[in-house]
Amino acid sequence: MIRLTLPKLKKKVRSFWGLNPPDLVVSLVPNFNKVMHEALRDELPGVPYVTVLTDMADYPPHFWMEPRQGQYIICGTAFAASQAATLGYDQRSIFTTSGMILRPDFYRRQSVNKTVQLEEMGLDPNVLTGLILFGGHGSSEMLQIAKALPDRQLIFMAGHNTALAKKMATQSASAKHHVMGFVKDIHLVMHVCDYFVGKPGPGSLSEAVHMGLPVITFRNGSTMPQERYNTVWLEGNQLGKVIESVSELPGALEALLSELPLYHGHVQQMNNQAVFEVVDALGAIKAG
Repeated sequence: MIRLTLPKLKKKVRSFWGLNPPDLVVSLVPNFNKVMHEALRDELPGVPYVTVLTDMADYPPHFWMEPRQGQYIICGTAFAASQAATLGYDQRSIFTTSGMILRPDFYRRQSVNKTVQLEEMGLDPNVLTGLILFGGHGSSEMLQIAKALPDRQLIFMAGHNTALAKKMATQSASAKHHVMGFVKDIHLVMHVCDYFVGKPGPGSLSEAVHMGLPVITFRNGSTMPQERYNTVWLEGNQLGKVIESVSELPGALEALLSELPLYHGHVQQMNNQAVFEVVDALGAIKAG
C-alpha cells in the first residue's frame, strides 16, 4: 500500500517539510523511510535524514533501511550495521551504538530497598524472584506460565489488562505469585527481581539485561519476524535461554538457575549507553 500510494504520500510529506522546515530529520519508524526521505530530498535537499533503528536488526526489504539511500543509519547492533553496509551505506553513514535506546530512568542510581519492596508485595526477599512481562497488555501465556511454575516466586505484570489480572489473582500456587497492573517505573520492579521471562521484544529484553536480569524468551512460529534476530543476539551473548513453548519453561528455568552466577556475569558485561551515544551521533551528523 505504501508503494502504490507513494506519489500521493510524498506530495503530502513534501508539503509538510515545506511548512515546517527542519534542521535535521530523525526517524524512529520503519516502512516510511523511503517516502519521508525522498520528500525531504526534493523539498530541502541540504537537510540530513537519519533513521534510528529501534529493532536489533532490519527485516528487509523496505522495512527500516532502503538500499543506497542518501541518509544516515544508527544501529543498535553490529549485525544491523552489517546489514546497512550490505545495502550500500558507507562507513561515514553508519553509526553503531552499544544497544537499544532505554529511558534515562534506567541509568539513575536505584534507592529502592529490595527487601522492603518484596515484603510489601507479600514476597520472601530470601527467595529468587522472577519477573514475567509480556508488554503493556500482558498475555494469556502468563496464565500458562503460572500453572507451569507453581513453586517459583514470581511477579506477573498484567499491564492494562485488568481482566487478565483478575484471572491471575484467582490462580493458586504453592509459591508466592504477585500480580501487578500497569506501572510506569518498570525499572524499579526489575530492580528487585533476579531473572526475566517474556517475549523477545527489543525493548523489554534490553531493559531486563540492563537491569542485570538473565532472560528466558520464546522463538516459534508466532514470533514477529523483526524480533527473531533478538533471540539470536540473546543466545550469542549468553544472556539467557530461548525456548519454543511454555512446556519447556520449567526445565529451562532449572537450567538457568543452576548457572545463575554465570548468566549474571554475562549480563553485567553488557554496557548499553545507546541513549547517550545516539545524541552524540546526531550532534556529529548535524555538525557535518
